[in-house]
Amino acid sequence: MDLTVQIPDDLARSMSADGRDLSRRALEALALEEFKSGHLTKPELRRLLDFETRYELDGFLKAHEVYEDYTMEDLEQELEGLKRLGI
Repeated sequence: MDLTVQIPDDLARSMSADGRDLSRRALEALALEEFKSGHLTKPELRRLLDFETRYELDGFLKAHEVYEDYTMEDLEQELEGLKRLGI
């Protein structure tokens, strides 16, 4: 699907003055908001942004200060799983 956004020329010039691809920035902003609102999973976000590795995705999320919720319960479950595996 193609999506077209109308931006006045003077504003588009101003918004892309730093040389960064405005289309890519718009895609990243939309994708990030959809991920944060729960409409996209991490694999879907990675696919949408065409990241080859999950490390690229993790770096992108970190750069935008988006962190996963990780609770003590999560840690305890992981530790229990490791114990069951004998690790």
